[in-house]
Amino acid sequence: MTFCLGIKVKEGLVGLADTRVTSGSECITARKVNVYPQDHGSLFVMTSGLRSVRDKALTYFNELIEERDQPFDRLFKAVNAFAEQIRRVAKEDRNSLEESGLHFNIHVLIGGQLSHDAEHKLYLVYPQGNWVEVGKGTPYYIIGASGYGKPVLDRTLKYEDSMRHAMKVGCLAFDSTRISAADVDFPIDVVIYSPEKRKIIEYRYNKEDLVEVSQWWQEKLRHAIQDLPSDWIEKSFAVLNQEAP
Repeated sequence: MTFCLGIKVKEGLVGLADTRVTSGSECITARKVNVYPQDHGSLFVMTSGLRSVRDKALTYFNELIEERDQPFDRLFKAVNAFAEQIRRVAKEDRNSLEESGLHFNIHVLIGGQLSHDAEHKLYLVYPQGNWVEVGKGTPYYIIGASGYGKPVLDRTLKYEDSMRHAMKVGCLAFDSTRISAADVDFPIDVVIYSPEKRKIIEYRYNKEDLVEVSQWWQEKLRHAIQDLPSDWIEKSFAVLNQEAP
C-alpha cells in the first residue's frame, strides 16, 4: 500500500509520500515522488499502485522530458503527457497482468506551476489516463491508503490555511495512516511549492524526527476524549443500571 497526499492551499502546494514498498514478502524503501525543475517553474509527480506499472510509466515520462526541445509551459500539458504514458503501458502490459490475476493499477498526483500557469495547480490522474483538477472545495487528495487520514484533513484543512498548517495536518494524516496500515511507514518525503519562489523544495523525515509530534498528538486526543461532555452518555448507562438485576 502507499500513502501519497497532495494539498493545495492559497499560499502554495504541500505533498507528502511514504517510502515503504511491499512486493510479496519483500519490503524495501523507495521514493514515490519525483521533482522536475522547468524554466520559470517546477512540477512534482507522486505515484501509487502496481510497482511495475508506475516504474514503467515514470521511465517513459522521464525519457519524454529529456527529449523535448522545449519545456512544458502549462501544467495540464505535462499531465496529458503523463496520461499518454499510462495508456501506453496499459496497451503493453494490461492483458498479461490481468491474465496473471493482477489489476492494472496506478494513480498519480501532479502538482506545480509552469511559465504560462496563472496559479499553482494540483491534478489527480486515474489508471485510465483521465484526470481531474483538485480545487478549493476539497483542497487535497490522497492516493493509496486514503481512509485513515481523510477524517483529520476533512475536519481541519481549508483552502485559506497556510502551507505550514497544511504540512502539520498532512503529517497528522500520515501518522493516522501509519498507525492503522502496516504497509505505510517512514521515512516520508515532503515537497513544498511556493508560487513566490517558483520552485519546489524537498525534505525527508525519519521516524525519530516526528516521534515527539506523534506522541503529542496521541496524548492530546486521549485528553480531548476524557474532557468531552458526558451528560448524554449517562442517559444510556442509567437505563443499563435500571435493567440490572
